[in-house]
Amino acid sequence: MKIIIPMAGRGSRLRPHTLTIPKPLVPVAGKPIVQRIVEDLSDALDETVEEVAFIIGDFGEEAEKTLKGIAEGIGARCSIYHQEEPLGPGHAVLCAKPSLNGNCIVAFADTLFKANFTFDPKVDGIIWVQKVDDPSSFGVVKTDENNVITEFVEKSPTFVSDMAIVGLYYFNDGDRLRDTLQRLVDEDIRDKGEYQLTTALELLKDGGVKFQPSLIEEWLDCGNKDNVIATNQRMLQLKQEKEQLVAEDVQTENAVIIPPCYIGKGAVIRNSVVGPHVSLGHNSTVESSVISNTVIQNNTTVRHANLQSSMIGNEASYTGKPADVSIGDYSEHQ
Repeated sequence: MKIIIPMAGRGSRLRPHTLTIPKPLVPVAGKPIVQRIVEDLSDALDETVEEVAFIIGDFGEEAEKTLKGIAEGIGARCSIYHQEEPLGPGHAVLCAKPSLNGNCIVAFADTLFKANFTFDPKVDGIIWVQKVDDPSSFGVVKTDENNVITEFVEKSPTFVSDMAIVGLYYFNDGDRLRDTLQRLVDEDIRDKGEYQLTTALELLKDGGVKFQPSLIEEWLDCGNKDNVIATNQRMLQLKQEKEQLVAEDVQTENAVIIPPCYIGKGAVIRNSVVGPHVSLGHNSTVESSVISNTVIQNNTTVRHANLQSSMIGNEASYTGKPADVSIGDYSEHQ
């Protein structure tokens, strides 16, 4: 099995946190979003993951090193491809052309999922979906009486279906997917000005490929600051009995940690109450503060603060008052 992860977008809705790192590398419950996707898929699949292919923009050497470590962490080979122009999700997947063969899962790195990933790898394909109240901003699917997908529709202003495509797909023939995506580019088949993956799915269906929908249990969005905080809260709840969330070398002095929290290596907490639902990164310090439902990244200092529903980036310093804040990397606030 191969996992293909398009993640070339910078995530403008999550600024300022994505000004210095791409959105899929923003941490949730102590791990980058994309790492959680890879690890959760690897843990749930019956098949061995032999390769993880990341499609990225110009993220820099440090980000690529992190991605390599994520793939190697599950015992897989890492491949990195670059999407030079934002030409759509179908084009993004095609950028991993050399890796598109055999059994493949395509997972867009915008959201986290809780789902049943047990399936028969001999089926043609699976599209994971969730019912939504307002499907107008999603690609959706329609099915027949045999639970086979009959139509893929990309963000229709009129109601077609409430079964939204969540950005997670299985293909048992990656070669055929690759050739169909190449056809889109060769014949310049676009929808809304871009090469859409849903267009390729429609062509594959018309060519005889039978896709089945599979409902996910939870769809955790990471598109903006409030969604990241909510997803961080839920992931802490899900992982508190499965992962060691508080590092052994955390230094505390007159401090209370209310679980679930993630507290990274080398963190220092003095005269403070931290939690619940706080992620505090490596080598970060909290002094004389009360913090809940907040994400604080690495090498950051927070003093004399009362924070909730906040995000503070890496290498930042915050000294303040009760607030709902969003501060990017290398920032200082007093």
